[in-house]
Amino acid sequence: MATPSSDPVGGALARFLSRWVAPDGWVHRRYDRARAPETARRGRLLFQTGRADMIEKYGEAIDHFRAQGWDVTAFDWRGQGGSGRLTTDGTGHIDRLDNLVEDLAAFYADWVRPGEGPHVVLGHSMGGFVTLAALASGSIAPDSVVLVAPMLALRSPVGQWAGARFARWQVERGDPLRPAWRRLETPAAATARQKRLTHDLARFADQQAFRQARPDLCLGSPSWHWVAEAFRATAALRDDPAVSRIETPVLMLVALADRLVDARAAARMAQRLPYGELVAFGRGCAHEILREADPIRANAFAAIADFLDRRAPVTFRRSGPDHHP
Repeated sequence: MATPSSDPVGGALARFLSRWVAPDGWVHRRYDRARAPETARRGRLLFQTGRADMIEKYGEAIDHFRAQGWDVTAFDWRGQGGSGRLTTDGTGHIDRLDNLVEDLAAFYADWVRPGEGPHVVLGHSMGGFVTLAALASGSIAPDSVVLVAPMLALRSPVGQWAGARFARWQVERGDPLRPAWRRLETPAAATARQKRLTHDLARFADQQAFRQARPDLCLGSPSWHWVAEAFRATAALRDDPAVSRIETPVLMLVALADRLVDARAAARMAQRLPYGELVAFGRGCAHEILREADPIRANAFAAIADFLDRRAPVTFRRSGPDHHP
């Protein structure tokens, strides 16, 4: 296992970046920036990205929330972005996704303590899974949660059971840290990635350029162990009866044509949440909903704003861990 790297702070975000150290000593890169100065205070929002992402990738979305009056915080997940690596060759890996749930719980406890609410957690893709798992375990208790294309089941052409068995077989037959697929940089491969992620060519091109400029913050393909662990952990969360007891209001945004995560699993999970709401986007929307073409992004941000106005109003103050929405 690789040790955490030094924090590669640089670029336009440098003065808003710092370090947060998990209880086990793992160093994470964090971001804190207050709302835009001309805005009325709205609250505090913790913005968490997906697998292989980094804070910079969602700078545009973060700026949107700042313009709405939110003080925004984020941190790069263990093993990616500026928070060190768990492999030496750039392959994405995690021993157990439970480690990320524990990181979120510890970070949330530090983050929520000094600041006035309302407090909102937004999680994209893998970050959505981690956020919902932390809610189910009772280790975080924000006023509201937004899950964007949450990874509640991997999109598998052979189904969850067969996909999980195949991934476990791959782990057992060789080095579990080897990449599950080879990341190609050909024009055809880039086009295929773009279609899975976003229809906005400019935003995709910006991310490709960022990968060239800051390879130290970027990951390659996931390990076979990561794939097997994602099948295991998402299945465990789907079967967890605690999901039906979550009293935090949760908004899920899903892309029905998502080719990376299973939107149907998210829709079923939303139905189990006592205060769950679902907004679905059709064929013109890929996995990265908040990095999609402007009309889709506008609809997504409008849905989030409406939800937060109702479920995390600025006049709301937490009454303690046993409050009910």
